[in-house]
Amino acid sequence: MRTSFKSITILTLSMSLMACSTGKLPDWLLDDKIVLPPAELVDFEAEFEPDVVWSEDAGVGADTEYSDLSPWLQNGAVIAVDHQGEVNSYQTANGDLNWQIELDVPVVAGPGGGDGLILIGTQQGEVIALDENTGEFQWRKRLTSEVLTPPKAAYGVVVARTADGRMSGLSAADGSILWNYQRAVPLLSLRGASPPVVYDDRVIAGYANGKLVALSITDGKVIWERNVAVSRGRTEIDRLVDIDSEPVIRYGRVYVVAYHGNVAAIDIASGQQIWSREMSSKAGLDVDPDIAVYVSDEDSHVWALQDGSGNGLWRQTDLLRRRATAPAVAGDYVIVGDLEGYAHWLSRDDGRFVARMRIARSAIRSKPIVKDDLVFITAIDGTLTAVRVP
Repeated sequence: MRTSFKSITILTLSMSLMACSTGKLPDWLLDDKIVLPPAELVDFEAEFEPDVVWSEDAGVGADTEYSDLSPWLQNGAVIAVDHQGEVNSYQTANGDLNWQIELDVPVVAGPGGGDGLILIGTQQGEVIALDENTGEFQWRKRLTSEVLTPPKAAYGVVVARTADGRMSGLSAADGSILWNYQRAVPLLSLRGASPPVVYDDRVIAGYANGKLVALSITDGKVIWERNVAVSRGRTEIDRLVDIDSEPVIRYGRVYVVAYHGNVAAIDIASGQQIWSREMSSKAGLDVDPDIAVYVSDEDSHVWALQDGSGNGLWRQTDLLRRRATAPAVAGDYVIVGDLEGYAHWLSRDDGRFVARMRIARSAIRSKPIVKDDLVFITAIDGTLTAVRVP
């Protein structure tokens, strides 16, 4: 009876959302096991103690459930922005503050950068450019709607993604619009968007219709597009096929996973699919090329898949419903965060737990970022922690 009532409730709420023309579903509405609690943490024999190098309060935490204020690494600095637009630049090695600036704007996506700029997208639809060394204001440009992902810059072009399905290319010099690319947003989709990834002169991004698209960064023209998921099912929720997580590029391949779709490896030059496997994930993946692809699926099971075939190597199921982040490969381990602020270290050999640390008393939503011998983990309360890779 409870299941039937929940199904009716979900359908009713989703129809209400469509009637209000928001078209965006919060993650909790899509959790088939919302009536069940997250799995309890299992006991295990720790094989090492994670070494915290530094930790800072990077400001006011995420304000909405779809906020992802992941930090950005650039030229020896880690940049963090809070929900109210406070931007902090820290030295990656020791956490010392380089500079700080108050923008006083609402933000739901972490910073981006490139070409000597730190780039902030706002809920008001603006892109703000700061100098990477001093934080000094350079320019701002208003776009058509809320900026949901970190802007990226290369080749003198800033690429920004907005909630209305538009990708815009802006001049890195002054913010003037150079080109626009737009796809229609489905009537119903997940709340969020796939962050664009810049590789050489191409921009790669996933869309809510299950397509992965490669654009020229100089003029926005389509180089190729590929279906990663095909919409099917009896209800609007069943037919959701969003690509919301960030694609990962390694050695000429794009790795991507879709909700209600597939995890796939695609040749970046031609757009040809190399392999795929059915998998549903909102969180995302990481890759150790020619060895394994690591994915957190919609149940928070963490998978290791054989690169080249997609065959399963192992699956860790003890994080069930703990809203595991995308995995991050760090040395001999895979790291994921969870809804209670824990970071979990898994062996890449067999997926066993080898270490655990509570980073914060709030959820970790962002994929850990690995750079050299450090892992940067951020929680939604603004805690930013650097942990040494064993």
